[in-house]
Amino acid sequence: MTEIGKKIRIERIMHRDSRNMFIIPMDHGISDGPINGLINIAESINKVADGGADAVLMQKGMITHGHRGYGHDIGLIVHMSASTSLGPDPNNKVQVCTVKEAVQMGADAVSIHINVGSETEADQLHKLGAVAQQCDEWGMPLLSMMYPRGKNIVNPHDPELVAHVARAGAELGSDVIKTLYTGDPDSFKQVVEGCPVPIVIAGGPKTNTDREFLEMVRGAIDSGARGVAIGRNVFQHQNPTQMAKAISQIVHRNSSVEEALEMFI
Repeated sequence: MTEIGKKIRIERIMHRDSRNMFIIPMDHGISDGPINGLINIAESINKVADGGADAVLMQKGMITHGHRGYGHDIGLIVHMSASTSLGPDPNNKVQVCTVKEAVQMGADAVSIHINVGSETEADQLHKLGAVAQQCDEWGMPLLSMMYPRGKNIVNPHDPELVAHVARAGAELGSDVIKTLYTGDPDSFKQVVEGCPVPIVIAGGPKTNTDREFLEMVRGAIDSGARGVAIGRNVFQHQNPTQMAKAISQIVHRNSSVEEALEMFI
């Protein structure tokens, strides 16, 4: 029966036609404070929902301040990891929520952040394995944010490293992997081929132009990615709804960058 629960819930964070995912992470407040674009989280969610995002991802304490009850429906992913930029090691992610709590709050999925290569890698991988087992028990989809991060990681976008961390997440029971884009479709295709579960790319730092950003989204989809999980490049955009519409055109309608840019006209 738990497999049915996972299937039903994952449908709520996935587009029915494209079978891809367009997720907006909004968990930045715990790491960076009340940043631009997330001061009023309810308003921000409404804007990206209007633009066609499939789900938002947030910490448990913010759910009552912004999710559901107005505008377009949008899926809910509860994030279970945290660290702050004020701590001695922001790469040391701790678990701050349980799967049971997420079920009680009405989540459609949960997510966990794992920094492979960090000094606390062993603890983080142990938590991933335990959370995956709990998700199986509760019928809850698990999105794992798998990043190569640590003092010995020179290039976190290196295709071999990204392929390694993506596969590690799948090996430990994740249903969806979020990871870094390697920079071009050919190299990222190798990451996708080495991972047996769907991959969505992280949005990365805020880009210089809309075209540059949408070209990255297009490249990821061309390489076989099943969607995107993009925060700042959407909710900090001067027009979040239009940017969300442009991304949705590529992720769900397989549009070109030129066609997506027409959303801003």
